[in-house]
Amino acid sequence: MNGFYEWDPNKEDASTHGVAFGSAEGFEWETAFEIRDTRRAYAEVRTIALGFIADRLHVMVFNRRAEKVRIISLRKANRREITRYVELTK
Repeated sequence: MNGFYEWDPNKEDASTHGVAFGSAEGFEWETAFEIRDTRRAYAEVRTIALGFIADRLHVMVFNRRAEKVRIISLRKANRREITRYVELTK
């Protein structure tokens, strides 16, 4: 972990999505498109960000806690999400 990101080490399992939370260090926020996660009634506000890590689009689900981004999920974007990102960033 670093000063900007945090996560529950018990929930980080790169084998689930193939992406370690530590790779969020390379998340390019200037390329990101953020939307509020309203799929369920969560206890905290969750945000879904579509943005690049290196040359690959990723999906990060997170919430903000004070000055930190708490990562809930991080994975490579699927085809549907890539298409959506292209449409949203036209």
